Amino acid sequence: MDINRLFSDKRTGPQYKSASERTDPRSEYQRDFDRVIFSTAFRRLQNKTQVFPLPGSVFVHNRLTHSLEVASVGRSLGNEIGNYIAEEYASELTKENKELYQHSLYNVISSGCLCHDIGNPAFGHSGEDAIASYFHRNESLLKDRFSSKEWQDFINFEGNANALRILTQQQNGKSEGGVMLTYSTLASIIKYPCESIAKDKKIVQRKKFGFFQSEKNTFQDIAQETSMFLEQEDPLIYLRHPFVWLVEVADDICYNIIDLEDAQRLGFIGSQICEDLLQQIITEIHGNDKWKRVEKKLDSIDDKNDRISFLRAVSIGTLISRSVELYKQNFEKILSGILDVSIFEQIKMECNAIRTIEDFSIEHIYNHRSVVEIENAGYNVMYELLDHFIIPIIKSKEERKEYEKKAIKLIPKQFLYEDKSEYERVLGVLDFVSGMTDNYATDLYKKIKGIDIGMTL
Repeated sequence: MDINRLFSDKRTGPQYKSASERTDPRSEYQRDFDRVIFSTAFRRLQNKTQVFPLPGSVFVHNRLTHSLEVASVGRSLGNEIGNYIAEEYASELTKENKELYQHSLYNVISSGCLCHDIGNPAFGHSGEDAIASYFHRNESLLKDRFSSKEWQDFINFEGNANALRILTQQQNGKSEGGVMLTYSTLASIIKYPCESIAKDKKIVQRKKFGFFQSEKNTFQDIAQETSMFLEQEDPLIYLRHPFVWLVEVADDICYNIIDLEDAQRLGFIGSQICEDLLQQIITEIHGNDKWKRVEKKLDSIDDKNDRISFLRAVSIGTLISRSVELYKQNFEKILSGILDVSIFEQIKMECNAIRTIEDFSIEHIYNHRSVVEIENAGYNVMYELLDHFIIPIIKSKEERKEYEKKAIKLIPKQFLYEDKSEYERVLGVLDFVSGMTDNYATDLYKKIKGIDIGMTL
C-alpha cells in the first residue's frame, strides 16, 4: 500500500469546503472523534450489553464505557506508531503525510475505536445470533425473495458490517452520508474487508464480513481512496487497511483485561485469582524486575478493588507496549497486506498468561449461569421482535392484514423504506431492531407480547 495514501479526509455525504477554506480550528480527524461522541448511535451504547447484561446495582462496563476505554488505548497506540512511521519512513513521506502520522494518526485510531462496536445490537453476541437465526429458521419462507448475496448478509448478520451501515447510511429525513466521517476513520474499523459470501473462518481478514450489499459501493470508494489492495472482484475481497490492526488490538486488550476486572467486581471470581492472572501478564512480558516495582506500589493499597484497578492499568500498559513492538516488527507485512495473524494473537502465543485468562474467562465468565440466562432471554426478545416486523414489511401495503399494518406503525419513519426493494425494507427493520438498547428492546417485547399492558407517553 502507498504509505502516502493511507490518509483521506474525504467524507461520506456532501463534500463541503476544502480544509484550507475552513475556519474550524480542529483537524479533520479531531472532528471525526467529536462527531462520533455526539452521535445518537454512540449514546445508545450506554445501555447495550458488553458481557454482563443489566447487572443491577453493581457497576460494570457497557458498550459505551468499553468503547471509551478502547479509544484511550487506541490513542496511545496511534501516538507511538505515528511517531515511529514519521521517523522511520521520513524519506518516503511527503511533508503533509509526515505531519499526519505525527499529529493525526492517534485521532484516527481513537475515533475508530470509539465506533468499533456501534453496530452491535442489544444483548451482545446473542443479539447478533438472534438476527442470523431468524433468517435461518425462516429460510423456506424468505430466501427466494433475495439474491444469494443479500441472503448471506441476513443469515450471517454481523455487527461489524452493521457499524459501517450505521455510520454511512442516509435514513429517511436525515443527513446524507450518515455521521459523515472521513474515509480513513471508516477504513480503520473494517476488520473484515469482504462481502458476506466471501467469509472464511480460516483467514484472519475474512473470519466475518465488513459490509452489507447496501454499502458495497461506499466500501469500494473508501478502499480505493485509502489505498487498500484489491484481492478479488467477485466475490469482492480487499486486504486490510494498516490502521485496522491498531483498532483491533486496542479492543482485544480492553475486553480481555476488563472483562476479568468486571467478573471480580461481580464476585464471579475471587480477587486473589484476578491478581495472580494480572501479575502473570506483567512478569511474562516485562520480567520480574518490573513486577518488583509494581509489587512495591501494591503493598500500599489495601482495598481489593483498588488493587485490581491498579494491576489492570499496569497490565494494559504492558500490553500496549508489546503491541507497539509487534506492530513495528510486522509493519512491512501489514503495509503489503500479507500479515495473517492479529497482533493480540501474537502476544497470546508468547504469553501463557493471556491464554490462561482466555480459558478462565470462557469457563468462569462467559459461561457463568447468570450471563447465559440473560443471553437466552435477550436472544428470545430480539427474535420475537423480528418475527413481529419482518413478515409485514416484505408484504405490499395492499397485502397486509390489519394486525400487520398495526405492527408497521410501531416502526419509526426513518426506518421505513416502503418504496424500495424487499432487501432494503428488511434492512430498515434490522436498523430499527439492532439499534435498540437492551431496555428499549425488553420494554417493547413486553408490550407487543401483552406481558406489560399500559400507555407509554
